Amino acid sequence: MTDMASPTTQTASVKLRSGGLSQLRASAEYVAIPLLALIGAFVLFSLFLLAVGKSPLTFVELLWAGGYGSAFSWRNTLQRASPLILTALAVAIPARLGLTMIGGEGALVLSGLAAATIAIPFVGSGITAWIVMPLMMLAAAATGAVWLGLAGWLRYRRGVNETIASLLLSYIAIAIMNFFVEGALRDPAQPNKASTLPIGDAYKVGLIPDLGVHWGIVWGIVLAILLYVLMARTTFGFAARVTGGNLRAALAQGLPVGKLILVCCMIAGACAGLAGYFEVAAIQGRANASLAAGYGFTGILVAFLARHNPIAIIPVAVMFGGLSAAGGLIQRRMGMPDATVLVLQGFIFVTLLTSETLYGRFKLFRS
Repeated sequence: MTDMASPTTQTASVKLRSGGLSQLRASAEYVAIPLLALIGAFVLFSLFLLAVGKSPLTFVELLWAGGYGSAFSWRNTLQRASPLILTALAVAIPARLGLTMIGGEGALVLSGLAAATIAIPFVGSGITAWIVMPLMMLAAAATGAVWLGLAGWLRYRRGVNETIASLLLSYIAIAIMNFFVEGALRDPAQPNKASTLPIGDAYKVGLIPDLGVHWGIVWGIVLAILLYVLMARTTFGFAARVTGGNLRAALAQGLPVGKLILVCCMIAGACAGLAGYFEVAAIQGRANASLAAGYGFTGILVAFLARHNPIAIIPVAVMFGGLSAAGGLIQRRMGMPDATVLVLQGFIFVTLLTSETLYGRFKLFRS
């Protein structure tokens, strides 16, 4: 009996090894091609630097020094990576359903305004931060969830393209923020820069001991891990992947597609909303035009480069945080505009989109 079962066991073992090898090759492809896109972007950017008479080697040295070369550089990098993780999650979660949501900037800005608006009436009241700060977080997360949830609802109920809807909602959100900051909520003590009243030191987020970075980075990492588990290890995540892979098949199987779209968009909005909360409660101390710093748009690039994988978003966000942190040093030492880093990001985005055509074309990554 053992001899008769042996060929079957060997066949199953061969299939298992073959399947594991195929999966490993596919995983390697998802690492190698984005890496190739990054190399291509830097080659193009180096040609750009040479064309304007600057040294690519000097740029790399300053980039390393400004982003990762010291404890101060790392603090600055991690501080900038915090909103990038959260806004990238706002892109990655809807992407599992095949949706391209790019409205994280608007959700961040409007949620930051909501957090500040909640805090201002309590300033000087003596009410403990343990009550007010959770209210601020809840208001920010709920505002972001409703804002991007609206784009998801328009997509499912009215067939409105979610990319266009979320982008237009971003501009509307920024306009709403400017309307209140420059009008009813404006602090008269700030004549040069329209801002709300300060939220007060009592309601500001403190720094992580011995690290010098606010707690937003911890929230971002924890949320990335939790959302990875949700989307990769639960029936909800499986249903979302089925919907993203084939909408008709999902409908035929009786999956609640509308509810999946709405919930994923609201989760995405809540992530962007928390980014807005931390920008107000940890960085700005009030709501103003500085909230529209472009984190929502850079988060799109972070999510695409991470292949919408919540875990991979963390190191990619740290990389882009370093790029942003080094911008000032590059400006001073090389005599180039601070927007130079944005040029590099543009090259990365173009090469990344181009690299999408390479998947499945290399024999090395095929079984």
